[in-house]
Amino acid sequence: MFIDARKIASQEIINADVCIVGAGPAGITIAREFNGRGANVLLLESGGIDPDPAAQALSEGINEGEPYPRPSALRERLFGGTAHVWPIDLDNGRKGVRYVPLDPIDFEKRDWVPYSGWPITRTDLDPYYERAHQVAQTGPYDYNPASWEEPNARQIPFKGNRVTTQMFHFGPLDVFTQEYRHELEQSQNVTVLTYATALELETDALANRVTSIRVGALGGNQFGISASVVILAQGGLETARLLLLSDSVQSCGLGNGNDLVGRFLMDHPVIRPGVLTPKDRGIVDHLALYDARWVKGARVIAKPVLTEAVQRQEKLMNINTAIFPRPGLARYNLLRMLFPNGQRPNSPAIRSNRTLLRALKKGSLPPDVFKHLGNMLMGLDDLLIYKQWRTPGRNRFRNLPLFSYDFDHGGWSQLENKPKKFGCFDLLHVTEQAPDPNNRLTLSADRDVFGCRRMAVDWHFNDIDKRSVKRAMEIFAEDFAAAGLGQLKLEFDHGTPVIWTPSIHHTMGTTRMHESPTQGVVDADCRVHGVSNLFIASSSVFPTGGYANSTLTILALAIRLSDHVKAVLK
Repeated sequence: MFIDARKIASQEIINADVCIVGAGPAGITIAREFNGRGANVLLLESGGIDPDPAAQALSEGINEGEPYPRPSALRERLFGGTAHVWPIDLDNGRKGVRYVPLDPIDFEKRDWVPYSGWPITRTDLDPYYERAHQVAQTGPYDYNPASWEEPNARQIPFKGNRVTTQMFHFGPLDVFTQEYRHELEQSQNVTVLTYATALELETDALANRVTSIRVGALGGNQFGISASVVILAQGGLETARLLLLSDSVQSCGLGNGNDLVGRFLMDHPVIRPGVLTPKDRGIVDHLALYDARWVKGARVIAKPVLTEAVQRQEKLMNINTAIFPRPGLARYNLLRMLFPNGQRPNSPAIRSNRTLLRALKKGSLPPDVFKHLGNMLMGLDDLLIYKQWRTPGRNRFRNLPLFSYDFDHGGWSQLENKPKKFGCFDLLHVTEQAPDPNNRLTLSADRDVFGCRRMAVDWHFNDIDKRSVKRAMEIFAEDFAAAGLGQLKLEFDHGTPVIWTPSIHHTMGTTRMHESPTQGVVDADCRVHGVSNLFIASSSVFPTGGYANSTLTILALAIRLSDHVKAVLK
């Protein structure tokens, strides 16, 4: 059942067994786990069924560190949450997302990664990963590359034990935005409150238990919810923000007695290492495993990754590589020819493009217009790829299909005469970021329409991250050459790896999991330390993030938490 919270009387108190705050994939998954099981469940969504600018504006905030997406770009306030903007073309008229579990090493305490180590293992999570595959309606829980090989889709024969191949699955977004919405509309025990924004978690005098949730609706009314169990499922930023806003009893914020809430913000920065020139153009005919394609009814793709052995040996963090074929002329980018020893290959073109667009919107031209036009001309291929990738759904450059293959669009392996079409490969690394307590979310002085303080994000790509990525780039280049693929000419920004984008909207770590309350916000059951009935279902609990797209682990942890709460309620 769905109810518009704008129609609820002010000061009304609603009782429930379980209240879930946030109707994205995690919150929806938990609500479904309780559907038909007798417990009275409320699922709060700050927005509605369709996009609403007034609701979305509640996510606005400021950035105080290095360039990073504005907070409102990292969360969608409507039923289904960020699933609505999953951009990957599944090649059947549907959009979706990429799924892969964290590697076993990602759960370990690694002496070369500060603050690493989960209180659970990959083995603990495997049964829930398998159930998450069913929820996501993706392929079987099988990530063995051999299971997905075909005659023209074989693993790259890497030499030694430094680089190997990892499979990824894809799943559709509409299972969360439509199918499960229709399912919950018919539920007898799960009620979804739309336009219901949690403003504060109110507690007893010792802040040991959440006694009520103060909720505001954009209609101007405010009401309360009293629940035996409260689960926060608002994503990596808003979850921490709500804890910090809940400061009536604990002045530093609920669960924040050790000043950990909001800290350890991580993402998956994307690094561009350079262009790989193949030894033989015919190689492209044998790399179909590394393209998104349908096999045995499942949509899959492979990526080269570092092995656990080389991570341990050289003290590196986890990282993968995506491979995209390009026309041969793409390797002759003028910026690369003019500055072969270290100049950002894409930023001048992209920055100039932004400057010109901003000026044109104001009806003017910048005084150095010819400089900007020159930058765009010299970096044209980078600009085309960037524009195609950063404007999902618009298909702005689909008239240039050979430049359009990227994270979101596959299918190149199905083309005829590929060696004539493609003469090089563009590579992008998705890398793990080391936990750092100084990468954090705090509350700013700005306030939203409810009077709640907005968030401020302070994110940095640190020296430990740069060192790991740089060495990984060298290893990939050496092992691609040894495997017979060709030469990867590495490109740096004055010796520093080039960040293609600092974020792919995988915000993690701000309410990290640890057995000790002095080192984490939640315990191994995702319960907030010191608060008996408050749990978190979000990537915010990740102590480390590996390179894996976070959604599958979010779903697995949500299912695991649901089982725990069911036992608590018995």
